[in-house]
This record gives sequence, structure tokens and C-alpha cells, in this order.
Amino acid sequence: MTENRLRAGSWTLLALVSLFFAAFLVYPVSFMLREAFFVEGRFTIAYFASVLASPLQREAIANSLLLATLTTLATLLVSLPLAHVMTRFRFRGKGLLAGLLLIPMIMPPFVGAIGLKQLLARFGSVNLALMELGVLAPDRPVDWLGQGGFWGIVALQTLSLYPIMFLNVSAAMANIDPSLREAAANLGADGWRLFRTITLPLILPGAFAGASIVFIWAFTDLGTPLIFGFSRVVPVQIFDSISELNTNPAGYALVVFVLGLTSGLFLLSKRLFALRRHEMIGRGHTGDPERPATPGQTLRIWILAGGLLALALLPHLAVVIQSLSERWFFTVLPEQWTTAHYTGIGGSGQAGLSVRNSLFYSSLSASLDLVLGVTIAWLLTRRRVPLAGLLDALAMLPLALPGLVLAFGYVAGFDVAIAWINPRQNPTLLLVISYSVRRLPYLVRAAYAGFQQTSIALEEASANLGATPFRTLRKITLPLVFANLAAGAVLTFAFAMLEVSDSLILAMREQYFPITKMIYELLGKIEPTAPSVACALGVLGMFILAASLLFVARILGRKMGQLFRA
Repeated sequence: MTENRLRAGSWTLLALVSLFFAAFLVYPVSFMLREAFFVEGRFTIAYFASVLASPLQREAIANSLLLATLTTLATLLVSLPLAHVMTRFRFRGKGLLAGLLLIPMIMPPFVGAIGLKQLLARFGSVNLALMELGVLAPDRPVDWLGQGGFWGIVALQTLSLYPIMFLNVSAAMANIDPSLREAAANLGADGWRLFRTITLPLILPGAFAGASIVFIWAFTDLGTPLIFGFSRVVPVQIFDSISELNTNPAGYALVVFVLGLTSGLFLLSKRLFALRRHEMIGRGHTGDPERPATPGQTLRIWILAGGLLALALLPHLAVVIQSLSERWFFTVLPEQWTTAHYTGIGGSGQAGLSVRNSLFYSSLSASLDLVLGVTIAWLLTRRRVPLAGLLDALAMLPLALPGLVLAFGYVAGFDVAIAWINPRQNPTLLLVISYSVRRLPYLVRAAYAGFQQTSIALEEASANLGATPFRTLRKITLPLVFANLAAGAVLTFAFAMLEVSDSLILAMREQYFPITKMIYELLGKIEPTAPSVACALGVLGMFILAASLLFVARILGRKMGQLFRA
């Protein structure tokens, strides 16, 4: 009888999870595909032809592809030497440096763009400082951001996204058997030849996986181009098309193009090297893969890594400074300082309301992820359910589904007369669900790992003593995997607080604005203090995210990096 109830409960849970995915993942994607390819029931590619016929859209596609490609190459160039020294050398403070190198990952490019623009604008702090020193003429400022902000976006995305590439490449390098390098060196290979013939082929899967994530992230980044005012990229064109969905179907074609590109890259990163793998002979290492660094090498490593960190954190330092400024206009540093902007965001104004909205949305999304993640992981590890592979794929699909695409699908697919589900009327439900769907893979991975590490014999013993399946889950299994679940829930909460694309697209009324949408709106206002209040909100978001990631790192330790690897 107990087994029958357990089987019935498993089917019920599977049906509920499937219904959730069908309503909030499959339906919006299929709706966009239908709108992009069918007119009055007939298949057509006319919308795609109209996009390609538009000079503006062609330029946007070219800019986005170039931007993503340059960002990916730059992160690879930065990460390769970092991964090499961190996996080949042992030196004083290595653990501390490894943690510091990941700090830019907790600094959202959307927030950093505000600071970088303040520093590198034509009359920003850098140019003004050079003018005061006599290096530049007052009427000839340097265009550091380049081509309307294009190179500023590349630089900021590189400095923000290199930790993702670094995690993937360093993990691949750490798994290389040192005896292979020793054998190649004994045969006369050294330097570039050793890297090209031994190291590079073995790290290609990890490098390509990291490159895919960085490329997708850079290609679909909406917040950074908006802050820089660089509109001729695909994400901004999709954002602008939201207001004219019923009259201009070009937005559907662009979204489907992004969906196809990101899904194709994600699948390619998973399958390409399954067909052509570079494997090592499975035997124990004969020696320590790390060698002690000399004092000179240690100093050079810290100088290079410290310089990179200083560049990566400089935009966010400028955000902190502006959040404390009373007036910062045409001066290298603020003329007056104040903390009033922070007290303001805790009040009853719109900025304070956005903080409360974000806390509410993020808390609900983390709770929903917790329920879904535990359910999916339990079904995959503890029950033999049909189409388990499909369930696992659906749970991981959001990794390849940018928030830009999902939010567009929600706006288009749920434009109905029911106010509480229509984002144009009340986006609360869809904001919570979009945040949840986007970060669900983190919770599933955390819960799945916890269930795998917990012996099923404990649950069987509980069942033999008469405990119901729910009581066994509540009393035995969940307490044993609590650390994994807490880490995953905190991580989903933190990233939801600073989710950009979903917030900018779905929150259309000021009373429902989360933090990121309020930051964007404040930067567009003419009030002198608006940018400083926006920066104060950004600093608050960075603090919440940083504190959350430190908490997760303390629980998961080195396993935390697995959440950010493909």
C-alpha cells in the first residue's frame, strides 16, 4: 500500500512539474515560434526577410556578434595565463588570490556601466584629471569608450565575465595528468610547443564550454548597452520592439534568432567534444602537479592579478563614490559628500518601494525554486519516472534561455484580459516566475548533488520503521542536504535581486519596479540627485549579492565553482 501511495505521489509531482514547465517555459517559447513563422495559419519567413532587409537590424546583429566575439576572445586571453599560474604554481596567499579573482563575478555589468561611464566619458574623471595635469587640451577629450560606447561595453563585459571563463579553463587544466607534460618535456617540447600539443587539446572542452557561456551572456546583455546609450545591438532592438508587438512583428524574428543562436551554442558545447574527445590514460599522478613559485614569480603573479582586479573593480568603486556624492559634475572627484541617498532608499519613496519589491519578488522566487528544485532532484535520483532525461533537460534549459527571450515571451504570450497574469497590468506573478525559471538550474544542481551524496539506505530504514514518504523526506533526507539547499536558495535569491533583462522588460508600471528597473529609470531623469540615488541602489544590490555569495562559498567551498561551469 505504501509503495502504491509513493508511486501515485510521484506521478502527481511529475504532473505538477510538467504543468509548470508547459505553462511557463514551453508555452512562451512555442508562442514566439508560432508568431515568427506563421501568418494566418501559413508558414512564412517574411519577418526574417524584413529584418535582414533593414539596415538598422543588420547593423544591430553585426554589432552584437562582434561584441560577443571580442568579449569572448578577451576573456579567454585574460583567463589562460591566470589559469596557468593558478594550477601550475604553489605560492603564498594562493587561496586568497583565487577567491579575489572571482570578485568581479559578483559585480553586475549593469551597475558597473554607471561607474565606467562616469570615469571614461568625454568629460569624465579620467579626461578631467589628464586635462588638469596638462596632458590633454581642454577642448580635445579622448573618446575612451569608443564608437558610441562599443569598446566600453567590450571592456566592461570582459572584466565582469572573465571569472566564468577562468573557472572552466582552470578546472580543465587542473585535470591534466602532469606526467603527460613531463613526457613531452623529456622529448624536447617546451614553451609554446608544449602548450599547443599537450595542454591546449586537453583544455579545449572546458575552454569551449566557458566560451559558450560568455558569448551567450555578452550577446544577450541588455542592461550595459542601455546604460551606455548604445542602441544598435540586438537586445536593445528587442527591448524597443516590446511597445509595438501588435504592429511590428520584427521583434519575434529577432527573439527567435537569439533563441536559435544561444540554444545552438549550448548544445554544441555539450556535444561537439563528446564526438571528438581528448582523453588521458586513467592512472594516478606520479607527482605534485604544482611546483613552488620563486619569490620573484610570486611577486609578478600578485602584481598582474592585482592590476586586473583593480581594473575590474574600478567602475564599481566609482559607483560607490557617486552614491556618496552630493554633487559630481565636471570635476575629477565629487565636490560635496553625503549619505542622504542611502537613507532615502529606506524611506517611503519610489526608490524604497523598489527595494521592497525586489525583496518580495526574490524571496518568492527563491521559495518557488526550492520547492521545484527539491521535487525535480528527488524524482531524478529517488524515483524511476518516465522521460527522466526530458525532465532533466527542461530543468537545465534556462541555462541556454536568456532572460531577454523568456521575458519577451511572457509579454507576448500573456497579453490577456486577466489582470494578475498580464505583465502590462500587474507583472508580479510573471516577475517571480521568470526569476525562478532563470535560476532553477542552480537549485536543481545543488539539490541533485545533495541527494547523490546521501545514502538511500537511511530512507529505506525509515520506511521499514513505518514512516511515510513525506515524513522520511522531511525528517531524514532534507536535513542531510540542508547545506546544499540553503546555498542554492541564497544564490537564487541574490541573483534575482539584480536580474536585469526580466526586470526591464516585464516591469512596466512604476509601482511594481524592482531595483534594476528603478536604477534605469533614475538614470534617465533630469534631477541632479537621481544618478546618486541610482548608484546607492546599485551599491545595496552589490552588497546583498556579495554577502550571499560569501555565504554560499562558506557552505559549498570549492564546489561552488561547479554552479558556474558549463
